[in-house]
Amino acid sequence: MPKVLYCVPVQLTREEEVLKTSYTNARANFAGLCDEVTKNREIVIIGRRNGESVAMIAADELESLVETAHLMRSPKNAQRLLASLERALKREGEPSAVETLQKELGFEK
Repeated sequence: MPKVLYCVPVQLTREEEVLKTSYTNARANFAGLCDEVTKNREIVIIGRRNGESVAMIAADELESLVETAHLMRSPKNAQRLLASLERALKREGEPSAVETLQKELGFEK
């Protein structure tokens, strides 16, 4: 189902959860598109007739993705992080107060 963005119909691809629009529509509605990307955390794919498509993403979202890619680059670190995530999702382990963790790790004030 098309989504209307500043009176410009764009295709919402549910599998990828991104908005798609043409270069012409993006140029005509650039400020609104920037607002959509930053306020609603949308990713917009801008298709170009004679070139490769480009993605518009909020800078802090990109920084987060780059940092995640960096952390996952090491197979050992990736395994450790994924195991921690799995334990957290299963709610394994006991919650700890921040103060307790700071003391255990030697970060006392």
